[in-house]
Amino acid sequence: MHRKKFPIAWAAAIGVAVIALGAFAATRSSARVVPALAGLKAVVVRSASCGCCGNFVAYLKRKGFEVETKFVEDSAKRRADAGVPGELGSCHTTYVGGYVVEGHVPVEAIDKLLKEKPAVKGIGMPGMPSGSPGMPGPKTGPFTISSFQEDGSTSAFMEL
Repeated sequence: MHRKKFPIAWAAAIGVAVIALGAFAATRSSARVVPALAGLKAVVVRSASCGCCGNFVAYLKRKGFEVETKFVEDSAKRRADAGVPGELGSCHTTYVGGYVVEGHVPVEAIDKLLKEKPAVKGIGMPGMPSGSPGMPGPKTGPFTISSFQEDGSTSAFMEL
């Protein structure tokens, strides 16, 4: 009688292990390096006291970027110096591939920017949306990323 319980117990244990491994693999897939971005240098200008900025830097590194961090005291001046329109303001500014990327922009948008090379100064996603790269919590809606020009005008870039 014990012989029948062991195979069922082992089968159950193996099933649980397979499910757990699958769940682990699924969470790790979002952390994989994006081949087109591997080794590309990104400079993130941020406040030293902002934890989500540090999380965003870690996110970029997981995606394959070589990241340099520069700390500043005045975020409004940082944004103005980068030419970021006020309505796109966030907590950090990234310089990559000749473009400005403001805020917690997902790597898919950065990849699109660098592949398509539009005639824009940069892209940005305002605020610190829940579930965006570097921010805790669940994603509560689509991420709207805008492009911006030297003159401060903005237009839709993409939604994720």
